[in-house]
Amino acid sequence: MLGFWLYMLAVDLLIPATMIGFGLLFLKRPPKKINAIFGYRSMRSMQNEDTWRFAHQHCGKVWCTAGLIMAPLSAIAVAFLYGLSTDRIGLFGGGLCLLQCMALLLSIFPTERALKRTFDKSGKRRESPCNEK
Repeated sequence: MLGFWLYMLAVDLLIPATMIGFGLLFLKRPPKKINAIFGYRSMRSMQNEDTWRFAHQHCGKVWCTAGLIMAPLSAIAVAFLYGLSTDRIGLFGGGLCLLQCMALLLSIFPTERALKRTFDKSGKRRESPCNEK
């Protein structure tokens, strides 16, 4: 039972750790060239080099923040499962993993919203209201 509980703890920390790791990678060393294999890939982010860099910076921040929030909350939640049956640990741990996957996918929305606010449809930066005189 302890072995399965430890396994579920590791599994439920995997997604937050991945979000933190790739978030830091995107912040510090985003993919240099626009590509269809690795990186934050959407129609907006792949318009030009500026949108590509911006999307990785924004997504990196979102993933780091979400991962740093989810990791301790997940560890605390799984800690409360200690001593329960493997069925309950597995059911709860699997549900937690699904919630984490939803958080990972939902991170697309703030990044796309920031891209839409910052760039026009052709990928050019919008004029900032702060720069107007």
